[in-house]
Amino acid sequence: MTYTPNWKDDNTDLLVKALLTLENEDDAYRLLDDLCTISEIKAMAQRIQVAFQLSQDVTYNTIAGNTGASTATISRVKRCLNYGADGYKRVLENMTRRK
Repeated sequence: MTYTPNWKDDNTDLLVKALLTLENEDDAYRLLDDLCTISEIKAMAQRIQVAFQLSQDVTYNTIAGNTGASTATISRVKRCLNYGADGYKRVLENMTRRK
């Protein structure tokens, strides 16, 4: 079954198609640099790191210390891991398989 978020529209379709064209890390860095502010990139990177550490059963306090993330951010990521669209889970599983 295909996942369809409630925010899907023509613009987000174009963004997803653009992401799917990325062939390597260099492409990803270049697109992120053009598309996002440094703060946006850092916030997304922090959330991925939080998700990774949560998947490793690291405690909230340790994650907060390691990443600088607030407990609210950690809780939101945890909620997504448990009840979200499985985006974090799928990415983390793919990254583990590709190591």
